[in-house]
Amino acid sequence: MNIKELAALFFLAALWGASFLFMRISAPVIGPALTIELRVLLAGVALLLYAWLFRKTASLKSHWKEFLIVGALNAAIPFTFIATATLHISASMASILNSTTPLFTALASFVFLKEPLTVKKWTAILMGIFGVSILVGWSPMPFSLETAFSALLSTLAALSYGCAGVYVKKAFIGVSSLSLAIGQQLGAAVVLLPLAVIHIPTKPIPSTVVYSVLGLAIFCTAIAYLFYFYLLANVGPTKTLSVTFLVPGFGVIWGMLFLHEKITFGMFTGLAIILSSIVLLSDVKIGMKRQSFLKG
Repeated sequence: MNIKELAALFFLAALWGASFLFMRISAPVIGPALTIELRVLLAGVALLLYAWLFRKTASLKSHWKEFLIVGALNAAIPFTFIATATLHISASMASILNSTTPLFTALASFVFLKEPLTVKKWTAILMGIFGVSILVGWSPMPFSLETAFSALLSTLAALSYGCAGVYVKKAFIGVSSLSLAIGQQLGAAVVLLPLAVIHIPTKPIPSTVVYSVLGLAIFCTAIAYLFYFYLLANVGPTKTLSVTFLVPGFGVIWGMLFLHEKITFGMFTGLAIILSSIVLLSDVKIGMKRQSFLKG
């Protein structure tokens, strides 16, 4: 990759890493469901506007049912789980747990696509589980049922991403990345709407929360997707997916800078083990060529 492409890769990682920071700020005030509803709705509208301004084709009607499903699996469910988890765990920990997505993609590929799990892949998965155990059990936060449940939600979010990757591979052959991105966000908005309207806040919303929601929707989702498309077109899916290794690092950095979160030796060790397990899975590309690791 040249300097421009490397800059795009790091900027994408920084944007996706910041999503955990913004959720950590907004979810405790307006609730996880409304936070994510605003995120996906505003991002979907922004991407539609982009398609209209630059005369890009976005085919949505022919796959509307599939967009509802992928919107649930790749946005509504995992985003809401992560936003709920950030009520009790740090943005740093949530971003690290989210990096286990490739491990769950391998498991989902085994279950739904009958892809064999080699010794190398089993080793990677077990390493990832061990890394999560280190991360949660050796964190600066006191261990409690709330902490354990929040870590479980973050892990289930990664599982949902993994299942979404397999579904995308089977259901969206020949569909453009832009159509998939727009359809996913709008599908997620429809799925989440009944839950979001129940939790509309009655008190004034602080400006920091408003800015966080806008940052989450416009920068961490809509603009991030445009960088993602740029990298896919210019360097290919394999190099683009190296962003997976950078996102948790930025998640930790933003948490330390803006939320004064502490990174401990246990968290660093858990992150190192999880990322090492992902390296072992570098040959796993099922569903990832089109799937965003947003993760968060």
